[in-house]
Amino acid sequence: MEERKSEQKKQGMLYLCATPIGNLEDITYRVLRTLKEVDLIAAEDTRNSIKLLNHFEIKTPMTSYHEYNKIEKAYQLVEKMRQGQNIALITDAGTPGISDPGEDIVRICYEQGIEVTSLPGAAACVTALTMSGQPTRRFAFEAFLPKDKKEHQAVLAELAEETRTIILYEAPHHLVKTLQELSEVLGADRRLTICRELTKRHEEKMQTTLGDSLHYYEAKEPRGEYVLVIEGKSRAQIEREQQAEWETMSIEEHMAHYESQGIDRKEAMKLVAKDRGVSKRDIYQSLLS
Repeated sequence: MEERKSEQKKQGMLYLCATPIGNLEDITYRVLRTLKEVDLIAAEDTRNSIKLLNHFEIKTPMTSYHEYNKIEKAYQLVEKMRQGQNIALITDAGTPGISDPGEDIVRICYEQGIEVTSLPGAAACVTALTMSGQPTRRFAFEAFLPKDKKEHQAVLAELAEETRTIILYEAPHHLVKTLQELSEVLGADRRLTICRELTKRHEEKMQTTLGDSLHYYEAKEPRGEYVLVIEGKSRAQIEREQQAEWETMSIEEHMAHYESQGIDRKEAMKLVAKDRGVSKRDIYQSLLS
């Protein structure tokens, strides 16, 4: 038992280190210290990350960890941590594990008994949400829409009924198509805030609608990386749709719907009146006639 405890103490751990999404001043002192002290840095793109390390004079060795080697390489890195090495994981920008392969190595570390900690910092989704002017209490982060056509359509259908604020990422060459799909599914008048080049010199925020934004970017070529912060479906709209659905039935059919469930006629009239947004007296008069 004592030997096992000793072995566990010797194991290294994984540090998820948030890096700037644009402005280099957004890195934390804790992340800088950790990147200097760990034995190895696993980076999504070493060519990109070397610029960050050089800027802060960090000499720690790097290795690549990306979408195309994420499983095999994760087990290699876990083995290094078993041997006592501490490893920092960084992505091209932002917090590792958010819409990138970091989630896979975290899962594997837990499966293999390797300790994981996260060093907070920049995240494009939260940065965009807080400056969007959209409701922030409840939100659904969808990241990039799926590439698989069937899954893509399924997610769009789910978003059509989403009542929370929706956050999406999108690349410039897909932006117009995505705005067109969202406009068709969510409605052209749905409000959103489009955030572009967050924390950078030419940062932009534009409050608009899906329809207007589509017209705007059909005329102007999109450039840079985008975060779309879209208002959720309103309760009022849900109630209107439900009421419209009830109104496709006759009042007699509507009454039968509830009475078939064992609800007495008086209570059924109350429920029908509530569904249709009218008074119980109106339902009573209609049934009499």
